[in-house]
Amino acid sequence: MTRVVLGSASAGRLRVLQQAGIDPLVVVSAVDEDALVASLDPGTPPEAVVAKLANAKAVSVAAQLPDEVSADCVVLGCDSLLYREGALCGKPGSPDAARQQWLTMAGSTGQLLTGHALLRIFAGVITHTGGETGSTTVHFGTPTEPELDAYVASGEPAGVAGAFTLDGLGGWFIERIEGDPANVIGLSLPLVRGLVAEMGLSVAALWAANAPAD
Repeated sequence: MTRVVLGSASAGRLRVLQQAGIDPLVVVSAVDEDALVASLDPGTPPEAVVAKLANAKAVSVAAQLPDEVSADCVVLGCDSLLYREGALCGKPGSPDAARQQWLTMAGSTGQLLTGHALLRIFAGVITHTGGETGSTTVHFGTPTEPELDAYVASGEPAGVAGAFTLDGLGGWFIERIEGDPANVIGLSLPLVRGLVAEMGLSVAALWAANAPAD
């Protein structure tokens, strides 16, 4: 039985997988994201930044797995950042930073980039690696001042990439998107399916082996 391991603490990513029939083992990576980004060349393309973060998370998680899991599993690492006006935006980290980000991006357009890294592990050895970055265009609305006050006070935007969600309170302020909505939530199912197929596996077999308990 090939176990699916999600290397992320994101409730959104977990929900996407569970709704698609897979209840993964969740293992959070020990990657210092800020330090990794700081170590990259300033000219690194944004797509490569999220790809490197996702791969680092997957590798970190793979090193933490007990023998019974690493005997036969796939590890999925993901990282999402908003790319807008030539800059990458991660989690604001504070209400004030979230408010400022919304004041600058209201009424604008950005690219939500999600790096995906998939590792195939068999008998404790990484036998295959794959990775791809998904991009979804997001058109932001303009919340009123009371709406923005309420949204910031909710605490949601301070802790998510780009200071918004599509499937939460932030969804009220998204005019439209172009591309895969699940990629905005943090995990593109079509993209992961392609990576799984490249490793000679089937998503049907994975959901049969990792079905949520009744």
